[in-house]
Amino acid sequence: MVRFIHTSDWQLGMTRHYLPPEAQARFTADRIDAVRRIGELARRLGAEFVVVAGDVFEHSNLPDAHLARAAGALGEMGVPVYLLPGNHDHLGPGSVWSRDAFTKGLLGSVHILDAPGIHRVSESIELVAAPWTGKHPEADPVAGALGGLAPGGTIRILVGHGMLGGVTFTDDSDGSVVRPEPLHQALNAGVIHYAALGDRHIMWPPDNSGRIHYPGAHESTSFREKGPGKVLEVELGDETLTVTPHVVGRWEHVLVDADLESDADLNALDAQLSAMSDRERTIVKHVLRGSLDMAQSARLDEILDRHKEVFASLTARARHSDLVIIPGGDDFAGLPVGGFAKTAADELAARAAAGDDTAVGALKLMYRLAGGVR
Repeated sequence: MVRFIHTSDWQLGMTRHYLPPEAQARFTADRIDAVRRIGELARRLGAEFVVVAGDVFEHSNLPDAHLARAAGALGEMGVPVYLLPGNHDHLGPGSVWSRDAFTKGLLGSVHILDAPGIHRVSESIELVAAPWTGKHPEADPVAGALGGLAPGGTIRILVGHGMLGGVTFTDDSDGSVVRPEPLHQALNAGVIHYAALGDRHIMWPPDNSGRIHYPGAHESTSFREKGPGKVLEVELGDETLTVTPHVVGRWEHVLVDADLESDADLNALDAQLSAMSDRERTIVKHVLRGSLDMAQSARLDEILDRHKEVFASLTARARHSDLVIIPGGDDFAGLPVGGFAKTAADELAARAAAGDDTAVGALKLMYRLAGGVR
């Protein structure tokens, strides 16, 4: 029996265009801090080693300081760690794996799976590595590593990278697709006992069945991923397998979908945003539909502006939103607006009613400045 940690798609150095600079700096640093948390988890569970199934780095042109920090975090893991080059950090000229800023800081416990085939972990455990040697493979990036292998009397773990054909949304004629048939044949024949794959950023399969697994990214990278990032604890024997996910990530991408027609709906939206935890590491996109009057619209702007200061990012998913602002004749009743200002408000209201979005924005700002939102 062997216990190890299966993780992938760290993509250290990743940037997100919707993050402001301050949040991006935390996002970058936290991806490396999550590596340390993986090490802490491995030590606590008594894992013998960690395998990273590709895309350790976002690309090969990262600053030297970032590579040095990554090497330091890997050295702090306290257990051997095996790194597979993937499509983002493939082997070849200018590869990150040959950069002095990274390699000179590595300890002997960090191993790069830069040659296809068998890498011995111990007398009873072997890794079968399938590294990417270029950005666009012409054939299945995993099957070649299995060619010619026979059962070897050891526990063998395939470490590969790519999208599994027939399961994910792939073009199975694409050379980068991992064909499931060779994997199943190797598993059924006892050539390998577990396939540790990377490339999908969500854990698959969700029910932990079978011997082919993706752990997903260790920190959230997009709105398609639900919840924070995970890694897999794998307990593997010749005939037994237990796969247990563990949360190690702190960042989340959250999609907020709301129909807004009343003050109660605005209260509910405000409460929903307020209830989220670790908001400085939560990235929110909102999809808003419905119709609001001027007072409600101004209050919505106030709610969003207030929460925008707290969240890592809070932006609209504009293509899917459909929120209509309906100016009313009494919007400025009771507010200190008269003379030229009242004339301007009436003109803007008429243009807004005719569908002029610029007029709607100006009218909302005028309403707020006049004290319509407290």
